[in-house]
Amino acid sequence: MTKRDRYIVSLREMKIRLEKGGDLFADLGNVAAVLRKQQGFYWVGFYLLKDERLVLGPFQGTPACVFLTCGEGVCGSCVERRAPIIVDDVRDFPGHVACDPRSRSEIVIPCFDDTGDLRAILDIDSDQPHHFDEIDLEFLQRIEEQIRPLWGKIT
Repeated sequence: MTKRDRYIVSLREMKIRLEKGGDLFADLGNVAAVLRKQQGFYWVGFYLLKDERLVLGPFQGTPACVFLTCGEGVCGSCVERRAPIIVDDVRDFPGHVACDPRSRSEIVIPCFDDTGDLRAILDIDSDQPHHFDEIDLEFLQRIEEQIRPLWGKIT
């Protein structure tokens, strides 16, 4: 099965789970779990934007940094730019915040609500350099669009 095929399977599974869901944190947890299961990522999770900093949300993988500063590291830079970032080797990214030294490459997708407000970031790490490409970007942005309605479901 190709990477594209695995993403198509992921989107289908997420759609079913989100239709049966209804709680922001549980649904985000399932999104992270599906991505990790289908794509084999080293770490997948959400950081929620709260009080001008990023706070660890639902995730799958090794323990992570609880707080990240906006404007610093890959995740903080994504918030500042309000745009996705792909890093082929995090060791080459100025100011990279190493929550886990085994992470080598990273993709971060900003998550917006239906009104266009930035609510979180989807952070995905690989333990291999040069892991992420345009296919990842395309499908992760589609997933971000699929979860936009969730931001109104904070319980």
